[in-house]
Amino acid sequence: MSQVLMPKATAVWLVENTTLTFDQISAFTGLHPLEVQAIADGEVAGGMTGFDPTTNGQLTKEEIKRAEADKNAALKLTPRDVPMPVARSKGPRYTPVAKRQDRPDAIAWLLKIHPELQDSQVAKLVGSTKSTVQSVRDRSHWNMQNVRPRDPVTLGLCMLKDLNDAVDKARRKAAREDAAKKKAQAKAGAAAEAAKAAVAAVDPAEADQPDVSEP
Repeated sequence: MSQVLMPKATAVWLVENTTLTFDQISAFTGLHPLEVQAIADGEVAGGMTGFDPTTNGQLTKEEIKRAEADKNAALKLTPRDVPMPVARSKGPRYTPVAKRQDRPDAIAWLLKIHPELQDSQVAKLVGSTKSTVQSVRDRSHWNMQNVRPRDPVTLGLCMLKDLNDAVDKARRKAAREDAAKKKAQAKAGAAAEAAKAAVAAVDPAEADQPDVSEP
């Protein structure tokens, strides 16, 4: 079976827009059933934009209805005659001249909807610079009065997969930093409690007695 494009985003869409079972979605996307359930519970892929597999011919609406009617049926990926896209090599993203004027709008949308993204990530997604991102963030951009937040995927400035990957990466980093912060706070708290316990262990009566030396 051919691989599903953007399996996690596809699973998000199927969970939100169909009555397919977790097992059916799992079998189609290749995700573990528990991960699909976590998506449904909002524990995984929170805020991720779902990807409609019918828009690029991976599934048909008729196939979805067939599987919804039979919970034991497996979704069948629509055969594709078009070759799979080749991954683009790393390097600066080229933005067509006609779309460059849309970049401030896309930056504003990313800063508003995904504040967890770093400026460097935002700049990379839309093919801009960190200074431009900062100018939109602090509203010092020369054309700020005409900037209105718009989805960069809809504008064609980035792929949905790239956006979801960036959001996942940013959230994992934030989770690691939060865990490290809590660990440091717990360690500091334990040290403070230990010091307090050591002070409390000293007998006040003994502490007040003068040091009597033998003659």
